[in-house]
Amino acid sequence: MFPLLLVLLAVPLFLSARKQKRAMAEQKNLQDSLAPGDKVMTTSGLYGTVADASHDLTIDIEISEGVVTRWLRAAIREKVDEKAAEVSEVVAKDDAEDEEPAATTAQVAEPLDHNAKK
Repeated sequence: MFPLLLVLLAVPLFLSARKQKRAMAEQKNLQDSLAPGDKVMTTSGLYGTVADASHDLTIDIEISEGVVTRWLRAAIREKVDEKAAEVSEVVAKDDAEDEEPAATTAQVAEPLDHNAKK
């Protein structure tokens, strides 16, 4: 009875460890295969295009025309296809257009003077 219990506990642990190792290997292969021009998404959900992948630990991502930021390679979650990248750009442009303009000087409230007597 005891050996059967050990097998029942060991098999799921072994299978989950294999699955986790496989996922880590796939992520490592993805990060090593990145090249300039690849469309990627970071773990924080930022979409961009790989601008420079010549560093060992970091990668440069162009997030907007002329705006290049440096990220850890480990922060790259996945490569995205062209359609997903285009959709994210359209959504970002729509969100920017929907925002209300900043308050004008006429709309800004006067600061309160707490020391003034009434």
